[in-house]
Parts: sequence; structure tokens; C-alpha cells
Amino acid sequence: MTKAELIEAVHAAAGEGMTRKAVADLVDTIFDRIASSVREDGKFYMPGFGTWTLKERQARTGRNPRTGDALEIPASRTVGFKVSSELKAEL
Repeated sequence: MTKAELIEAVHAAAGEGMTRKAVADLVDTIFDRIASSVREDGKFYMPGFGTWTLKERQARTGRNPRTGDALEIPASRTVGFKVSSELKAEL
């Protein structure tokens, strides 16, 4: 599902109560708050759906697949997602 499809689905569910622009703003705000929560608190939990967490990756030595030469991969931060047991059971 794309962002446009999500906006369309929410708009259809909301009926005539909200415009597409209002729904698009709402979707943007929701995902901005999720990202902000992960950045500031290190996690965001949505009951029945899952948990987004901030993960730290250590620096490591990797290999260039073309030449086989060793290279240093710097430490980085990423976001992980763990699905809730309720949603997992429905899949």
C-alpha cells in the first residue's frame, strides 16, 4: 500500500466528514509523531500492531563484493519493528 492508497482508504472510511487534504495532513502528522517518538524516546508502541525501536549498529569490517577488499562500515542508527503477538496470530 502506498501513502496515496492509505489516504484514500482513510478518506473512504471517514466518509464526508473529512476532506482528502485533511486526511493527508492527519496521516503526515501521525507518522511525524511516530518518528519523533522513536527519535526522542527510543521506541513507539502501538497496541495490537507492534513496536518501533531505535537500534544502534556497531562499526564493523565488511567486504566489497566486487573486489573482495576489506572496508570499514561506520556505526549507524536505524529503526526496527517488532510485530505484536495479536497481529502475528492473524497473519
